[in-house]
Amino acid sequence: MAPQPSDLAFVPFVSVDNMMALVHHIGIETVLRDLANAIEADFKRWELFDKTPRVASHSDVGVIELMPTSDGEMYGFKYVNGHPKNTKEGLQTVTAFGLLADVDSGYPKLLSEMTLLTALRTAATSAMAAKHLAPKGATVMAMIGNGAQSEFQCLAFKAICGITEVRLFDTDQGATEKCAANLAGMGLNVVPCTSGEEAMEGAQIITTCTADKQNATILTDNMIGSGVHINAIGGDCPGKTELHRDILLRSDIFVEYPPQTWIEGEIQQLDKDHPVTELWQVITGQVPGRRDAKQITLFDSVGFAIEDFSALRYVLGAIQGTDFYAQLDMLADPDDPRDLFGMLQRSKH
Repeated sequence: MAPQPSDLAFVPFVSVDNMMALVHHIGIETVLRDLANAIEADFKRWELFDKTPRVASHSDVGVIELMPTSDGEMYGFKYVNGHPKNTKEGLQTVTAFGLLADVDSGYPKLLSEMTLLTALRTAATSAMAAKHLAPKGATVMAMIGNGAQSEFQCLAFKAICGITEVRLFDTDQGATEKCAANLAGMGLNVVPCTSGEEAMEGAQIITTCTADKQNATILTDNMIGSGVHINAIGGDCPGKTELHRDILLRSDIFVEYPPQTWIEGEIQQLDKDHPVTELWQVITGQVPGRRDAKQITLFDSVGFAIEDFSALRYVLGAIQGTDFYAQLDMLADPDDPRDLFGMLQRSKH
């Protein structure tokens, strides 16, 4: 009889099905708040983490990336792609999975889908940043780009920042209709709009999330008045931007990790000596965020590995004592650690 896997061979795996079940079990707004708190807590210990720009493989049609980090106790990475053409082919623009491992042994502790989890953590990060940067008492958000991320953003800003109205615009009217239908009954006043300018009316927060892999001008300078917070999350690769350069010159800019954002974010349009502030410094109280009512704040967010690490650690804790995961026989565990070949041979019998 072939040897049976030991307990050490198994790694918890959270499938898409189990991730959806977990979110419904906890409640999506609670998950978004929990993720924001987990990410904020890790930003407060930012200096403990290994940090490197993500390792990217670019092609004419998209990008495939690895995003690693460690806090010295746990190691995490995410595999993620971004292929704007995929939607027209019936595929997701972004897919992802991630892994957590124990630094002491190197053994994996969690394998998880991260297509849904990335959408959740991206929205949670946006709203967490806005909590520190947006005008106090903001209740109206313009959501420019109504694709796969839009509903998550709207719900995160409701749950974390108290937004009560979202004004939707997309060049694809069908995307706006989809977003509005999905948000019906979620406690938000949802206003579909026919132009970016209309979506801006009365908005104190402006979120841009479009997928085109190019230097686009989703927002022009004349669309942005004083006192607003801009949450620019569409940038994720060189040559892809959403904001006119003049908006950047009028804004106080906050970023996750400058060496990555200079490559992929809105600030790739600026000279390298242009001042930017790292968000973790605001969260730890080292530098101010919003200083006055007329200031334009811009969160130039491209997504960073520490946010994924936070999300994976949250999921690892959330699945404890539940059935929302499977055990994968993923690690070879011979009786004698030096006899891997012997384990292979005995498996024939």
